[in-house]
Amino acid sequence: MIGNHEIFMKRCLELAAMGLGNVAPNPMVGSVIVHEGKIIGEGYHRRYGEAHAEVNAINSVSDKSLLKNANLYVNLEPCAHYGKTPPCAELIAKLQIPRVVIGSGDPNPLVNGKGTAMLKEAGCEVISNILNDACKDLNRRFFTFQQKQRPYIILKWAETADGYIDKIRSSDEKPQWISNEASRILVHKWRSEEQGIWVGANTALMDNPQLNVRDWKGADPVRIVIDNELTLPLNLRIFDGKQKTIVFTLKNSNLVTENVEYVKLPSDIDKISFVLNHLYCNKILSVIVEGGAKLVGLLIERNLWDEARVFQGKALFGGGICAPGLFMPALSESDIDGVCLRFYRNNR
Repeated sequence: MIGNHEIFMKRCLELAAMGLGNVAPNPMVGSVIVHEGKIIGEGYHRRYGEAHAEVNAINSVSDKSLLKNANLYVNLEPCAHYGKTPPCAELIAKLQIPRVVIGSGDPNPLVNGKGTAMLKEAGCEVISNILNDACKDLNRRFFTFQQKQRPYIILKWAETADGYIDKIRSSDEKPQWISNEASRILVHKWRSEEQGIWVGANTALMDNPQLNVRDWKGADPVRIVIDNELTLPLNLRIFDGKQKTIVFTLKNSNLVTENVEYVKLPSDIDKISFVLNHLYCNKILSVIVEGGAKLVGLLIERNLWDEARVFQGKALFGGGICAPGLFMPALSESDIDGVCLRFYRNNR
């Protein structure tokens, strides 16, 4: 029977993953409904504020009379509180679905066991921890956000074969491209999957990046930068008003720039901790950090990162700005049209 549970839970995970980039700060959730060994309904959480996976799965069942003899599978514990939508556990109990199979518990204090308790109190049999590790891994952003009370942090950079991320140059000189077109498309896909994108002030000045999604379909992330003294020119692309931008500064700002929020940094509190806490309080579930070396290095030094994605091109600079060092084996390595891509996971 466990084997069957795992098969149907894998389908839940496949469905849940389809919500990546659209449901944050909610978790990705998929659900299937099984009657006599056959799937009779399935659904996933499609967009933040809309119906949850269990509701969509239930609505997809054509013969609702079968629900009283069915199993409902879901990769995350059904919610037990009123938010944007009513509690899923309450609906399941109301429809008298006799058995619910759950992948992992929900670390959100508003749920965390309460959904399971509500189902059991209604007489529902609950089976838990099916493919628990895989379910937690899919929602690692959500689990990190809830348990560490900060966004999930992804570091990304490209380095040359001899270990440099840039040459020493002036802001008038354009950066030399280290990776390739296929890598750039992949980066734009990654941007569409995260809620925030963070760069250092020097990167914003030297590279003048747009930090948006252009070569992929998806929402633009919130741009984030620390500009202590408000020295960044307002003609930079990050101030173009086309997407939300948060500027953290030590100065009192009376600047009025479209779609740009200025946040005062307290002088007596650690800046990085303040930024992460501000993002957490504003429900930014995940952030991709695209440079520069100082910011990335500081996050590594303080162990404030969860994942790293490092491109290594074939070019040789022979000198310049050194790439950050992780000093650990890569979790995986792949070839992106001639560029090596290494994935790292921080398990400390």
